Amino acid sequence: MYIVNGIVYAGYPTKEIKVQTVKPLDDMMMIVTFTSGEKRLFDATPLLSMPAFKALENDSIFESATVEHGVVVWNDGEIDIAPEYMYKNSYSYDEIIT
Repeated sequence: MYIVNGIVYAGYPTKEIKVQTVKPLDDMMMIVTFTSGEKRLFDATPLLSMPAFKALENDSIFESATVEHGVVVWNDGEIDIAPEYMYKNSYSYDEIIT
């Protein structure tokens, strides 16, 4: 438990996670670079089961992903996803340079 500005939170404080860059790939995959410098591979496919993300089935909308204020957004900000969720549900990614 910890307290910030008079509010009691369960668990432990975590370092703020923000997205620096995002690169959509084929098959609903994305390379996400976080402000920590880590690059991670995120599979957005599970999001399609949630009504708020149904529009991402449209390839042009999915590929339009941008970063605003450390958060990945689509459709001019109508759709967004928490950077903490992306980090927790992604995998370490090391680029292979040939």
